[in-house]
Amino acid sequence: MSLLFKGRGNQVNSQDKSLVLKLYFFVLTIFRHGIHSLGEMWRTPMASMMTILVLGLSLTLPTTLYVVVKNVQKVSSGFQEAAEISLFVKEETSAQETQTLVKRLALYPEVESVSFISQSQALEEFKQISGFGQALDYLEENPLPSVVLVTPTKRHRGAESAQVLLEKLESEREVEFGKLDIEWLERLNALLGLLKESVFTVGVLLLSAVVLIIGNTIRLSIMDKKEEIQVLKLVGATNTFIHTPFLWTGIWYGIVGGLVAFICVVLMLWWLESAVSLVVGVYQSNFVLEGLNLSELSLLLMLAIFLGFIGSYLSVQKYIREIEPEKV
Repeated sequence: MSLLFKGRGNQVNSQDKSLVLKLYFFVLTIFRHGIHSLGEMWRTPMASMMTILVLGLSLTLPTTLYVVVKNVQKVSSGFQEAAEISLFVKEETSAQETQTLVKRLALYPEVESVSFISQSQALEEFKQISGFGQALDYLEENPLPSVVLVTPTKRHRGAESAQVLLEKLESEREVEFGKLDIEWLERLNALLGLLKESVFTVGVLLLSAVVLIIGNTIRLSIMDKKEEIQVLKLVGATNTFIHTPFLWTGIWYGIVGGLVAFICVVLMLWWLESAVSLVVGVYQSNFVLEGLNLSELSLLLMLAIFLGFIGSYLSVQKYIREIEPEKV
């Protein structure tokens, strides 16, 4: 009995080794096809380069639009966080009541900070800004009201939440009315939304074009090797063996096309850097253009590889299936 079980154990081990060897040779064959397809592209440099440049430029436009949206959001986030509410205090409110109002507003959970500008301080600021200092000295009384400046917390600095907070603050009995210029914020958000939708639409169209370009290129390659495919089918080659080189070709096109798109975006940002620096200098800002980081580059390459694989897969499934050995 022990000899019988020992033989079964050896049989199981041999089956495991056989599966491992089959998997090893399967993976090795796939990588050999990948190297072979890369060599085929290298042997036709002009045709391959033209296809790669078309793919790279097709991927450059949506990538550039994404970088534009990314930098616009970076700029607009600073504007959106600058929302400040101005509360104009009623004229008959005493100084003590105004201080009580300031302390009460500071306790709001939606409020980050509160500052008070008295009538005299407001008049002095107006003199400095307007340049009518001497003319304002002839006024019999100060026409400017006292103002309480309220800065919302980061969570409540958006257009909608700031508007809700403004209505809440205007309900205070010492407040005449409040002012929050959120129209430009709403317009900016609307423009950003339109820009995002435009990027998505243009991106879908151009990425579809990438799939069609790769599919057509693989179709031409299949037609060029029609006789070779017929011979392979005659000798009993599997579909996987025939399809793999063409699938690898689409993948290589995607990888190199994605790298070309990344290089084009980097060159574009380098070209625009001096113009952006000039504009930033005029506005005395420290804004710096941001390109693609490592994760975004990885996403771009994976997307390009996926598109290359899909384009080649569609052509392979359609055109190789139609090629059959000629009957003698």
